[in-house]
Amino acid sequence: MYDVCVVGGGPGGYVAAIRAAQLGAKVALIEKEKIGGTCLNWGCIPTKALIASTSVLADIKNAASFGLQVDGYSYDFTKMMERKDKIVDQLVGGIGFLLKKNNIDLFTGSARLLSNQSVEVTSSTGKEIVEAKDIILATGSEAALIKALSYDGKQVITSKEALALSELPQSLLVIGGGVIGCEFAMIFAELGVEVYIVEALERILPMVDEEISKRMTTYIKKKKIKVSTGTLISQVEVLSGKIKATLADGKEIEAEKALISIGRTFNSAHLGLEEIGVEIGSRGEIVVDEFLKTNVEHVYAIGDVTNKVQLAHVASAQGIVCVENLFKEGKQVAMKYDVVPSCIFTNPEIATVGLTEAEAEQKGMAVSVGKFAFQASGKALCIGHTEGFVKMVAEKGTDKILGVHILGPHATDLIAEGVLAIEQGITVEALSKTIHAHPTLAECMMEAAEAVHGLSVHS
Repeated sequence: MYDVCVVGGGPGGYVAAIRAAQLGAKVALIEKEKIGGTCLNWGCIPTKALIASTSVLADIKNAASFGLQVDGYSYDFTKMMERKDKIVDQLVGGIGFLLKKNNIDLFTGSARLLSNQSVEVTSSTGKEIVEAKDIILATGSEAALIKALSYDGKQVITSKEALALSELPQSLLVIGGGVIGCEFAMIFAELGVEVYIVEALERILPMVDEEISKRMTTYIKKKKIKVSTGTLISQVEVLSGKIKATLADGKEIEAEKALISIGRTFNSAHLGLEEIGVEIGSRGEIVVDEFLKTNVEHVYAIGDVTNKVQLAHVASAQGIVCVENLFKEGKQVAMKYDVVPSCIFTNPEIATVGLTEAEAEQKGMAVSVGKFAFQASGKALCIGHTEGFVKMVAEKGTDKILGVHILGPHATDLIAEGVLAIEQGITVEALSKTIHAHPTLAECMMEAAEAVHGLSVHS
């Protein structure tokens, strides 16, 4: 019998498996497709590889502003995709090596719980039973689909098919203006594809600070992406070589392909959970407490399938908390979700952590806000990326930092300082008095902190 059986080899599952092995446990890991899950194979990593390619392309287009003359440049979509695949394969291979290094037994196949301590694995070669003292479910999520959108995997696609295209479409309708939709829209627009975004809510990226969302909309439109917000798509028809979408207001959009990016659904079906009494939520999520325990003894769940925060780094953090509670002696540690960074790899990037100004005010907090524009940063001017700003939200009285919201170059790297500041309860004054190297983009964090008290030197 294994000490623990992890079902699902994504960023939650494989991290949990490795940490358990590091703590001396005998571990089984079950994965029905590819190690690394959606994030590594069809999400985070491949999209960032393509974004890296299109970012270089954007810089080449702007080379003249650096005093550089680049003549006759071109791009090869096939080689871009090959580079993306090579990066994914390298990382998948690396995880495979780590599993072997840590003596984790990998089972390839579909899992079904027979009890709270036994799992049936079905593969092309037959069935086998894996028994374990504890089971961790890390089965993730998949793209949400609705019938009216006529998904067929060819002309109406999800991100998974988009990352496997052999050639660029001439035009693309992106259904949903969230994180996935905006990232793909900017990838394809940079490559010359005519792109439309249709978002049901009143603004794209509705989960981020409203000021950042509105500013990002202007940058997206500068890329010649057409944006329609506050409207639903009532029907998508698949025609010969194209799609036709009818909006609720009667407007029609024709494109070669449509990309559905309207959210995720949770992979809790066909696992035998109902049969053993595991509680499933109204949206199909596996219900867990702050320690990642389900209502059934010895059964735990982590990652997207818990519907807490659908981010790879949260899944990994949940995996570590869950496993360390199982195999480390001492007080149980609860999972916290109030200080989680969120990153959007558009161009420019967006990164946020903590409360927005509106959220803090809704909680009845009195706040002060400081902003610093990248246009006033020497480093940003030198690298030719001056779009956006850093926005810091602090509580009046305590001076504690409540939220950091960044739109601009390397926002997804800069946010780490904001995460640490909020996690450790650092005040605005303490951050502003911390010496930041010059010339760096990180100085913008210091300047935004100073701006909270009206003391930013450079703005």
